[in-house]
Amino acid sequence: MTGYDLIAELLGKWSFGISARTILFRVLLAVVLAALIGWERSAKRHAAGLRTFIMIGMASNAAAMADAWLMETREVRLPVITAAVVVGASMISVYTILFSSRNQIRGLTTSAGLWTCGIAGLSVGLGFYTAGVIVTIVMLLCLSVLPLFERYLKDRSNHFEVHLELESSRELKQFVSTIRKLGMKIDEIEFNPAYLDSGLSVYSVSFSIRSQELKKYKKHAEIIEALRSLDYVSHIEEMN
Repeated sequence: MTGYDLIAELLGKWSFGISARTILFRVLLAVVLAALIGWERSAKRHAAGLRTFIMIGMASNAAAMADAWLMETREVRLPVITAAVVVGASMISVYTILFSSRNQIRGLTTSAGLWTCGIAGLSVGLGFYTAGVIVTIVMLLCLSVLPLFERYLKDRSNHFEVHLELESSRELKQFVSTIRKLGMKIDEIEFNPAYLDSGLSVYSVSFSIRSQELKKYKKHAEIIEALRSLDYVSHIEEMN
């Protein structure tokens, strides 16, 4: 099956099978692909960065080559090392998911990126160079282009959630009244106990825009800016 890989065909017969030259090339390619994804995550200051992605890519790559060698030279029929690495990469990626004090889940994209990086490393280790390269390119496009599209869709949604800090819990009733006057509906209000000793009353509030005027002309940022001008609102921002 390796012979059908476009990049392998372009490189020549030396890129097939397992040899010292092939091992070196596959490791270097896996490192480059993982580094591209890791650099993008590091540039945006995410938990898992360049080193983590490179190590995941190399480990997956080495596991795939080890399994290919064992299945070719020994009586091994199942890619057990590869399976173990996939499970390990999944477990590591889970630990990059965090819950912030503002009840927001962070690290999902980085977690998925680590797992995808491992799959790309496996592909390269098995000699499917084209698959590894294409997966990496598509992932980089997703990380760089899709956030802009997501932001566009999100800003035009009739539903959004904010992190709200009031000077006192007594002001919550007045805030709710103001929201209704603006033509919005409060779907849910959740008190945030993380700020219990801060002197502030902090909430996560979900809204639905019902006013036709707001739906047509107002963006989330404009609505939040208007709410920020209220005297009793200490801080307010949209949650991701």
